[in-house]
Formats: sequence, structure tokens, C-alpha cells
Amino acid sequence: MRVILADDSVLIREGLASVLREAGFDVVAQAEDATSLIQAVDAGVPDVCVVDIRMPPSHTTEGLIAALEIRKRHPTVGVLVLSQHVETYYAMQLLGGGASGVGYLLKERLSDVREVADAIRQVAAGRSVIDPTVVSRLIQRRRMEDPIETLSSREREVLGLVAEGRSNRAIGERLFLSPKTVEAHVSSIFSKLGITDTPDDNRRILSVLAWLRA
Repeated sequence: MRVILADDSVLIREGLASVLREAGFDVVAQAEDATSLIQAVDAGVPDVCVVDIRMPPSHTTEGLIAALEIRKRHPTVGVLVLSQHVETYYAMQLLGGGASGVGYLLKERLSDVREVADAIRQVAAGRSVIDPTVVSRLIQRRRMEDPIETLSSREREVLGLVAEGRSNRAIGERLFLSPKTVEAHVSSIFSKLGITDTPDDNRRILSVLAWLRA
């Protein structure tokens, strides 16, 4: 399997190249910046590129931009991005839109050669690999941003029945709740979803739309 490595640290590049060769990979090129990485890929299309997110000259997003450009130019090339820290925004940039053949790992994983080698093979096979720590942070971020996550299990049940077009009375009969209790749940749902009472909008419809989007 042909691999190109890109990292501005020569120690990381050489160290990773050494262990990958021992694991049976063919490290065909190394790059110290995004420009030389893209040139190396264009010159000899590899199976996978292993790219650091932060590269010269600004050490911000050059590696990520290069990874996205490589995917655009060579869709069959797998890209495994390495990051020193959990950066959920960059992870979403890379993995958004149902992307396949991409991966995002924290550099701390480099100490486990088997894990890195497996990630490269997964990416080369067209699968996506996400660092468990990044997955946890993405889930946490979604919970913070998605008001549906604030609903209790009972409120979710009630909202699901609202989505079926059931009245408060019908919901109460289905869940064995009093009409007053159902009304309290519905009111709480509206409040948590930030749906205010206006003359032009049907709050039940708006709540169902929020539920469907989630």
C-alpha cells in the first residue's frame, strides 16, 4: 500500500515512516508543507495520505485545506488527518457530506502502531475512521446545540405522538396520562424548543419540524 506522509516535523515524519515500513507499507514520499504534499500526490497518486492539520506557513488549516483539495483532485485517495488537539470544527469539515475514505486521529494515537496501521487500511478501503475522543466531543457538541437533546424521555414520547397528529386527549389515552399532565408536557416541549406562542405559527407544527430535523 502506497502512503505519502505530510508533517512539518521531520522527527515525526521519519519516525512514522519507519514504523509504517516495518508494518508493510510503502512510504513513497514525505512532505513538510501543503504545497509539496499536493505536488507529491499529483506526481505519484498514492493509496493514502497521512496529513497533519497544522502545517507551514501559518500552522493553522493548511493541512486540512490540502486534504480537501486532494480529495477533490483524486477522489480515490484516502486521507488520514492527524491533529494535536480535538478540533471538532475541522473534523466536521473533513467528514461532512457523507465522505468516505477519510479519517481523523489525534497524534497521541501514533504511539500505537497497530491502531495507526489499521486506520490507514480502513481509509484505503474507503471507510471513515474517527478518533474515539473526537466522536465523544462531537456527540457532546450536538447535545449542546440541539434542543431536542434537552427533552426528557417522556417528552420525546409525547412529541412523537404529536408528530403522528394526535390530540392531547389521544396522547393521554395512549400513555395513560391525564389531560393536564399531557398539557404540561407539551408546554414544556414548546419551552425547551424555544417555540413561542404567536398568532401566525402553529406551535405543534413547529415542534414536529424540530423533531424531524433532529
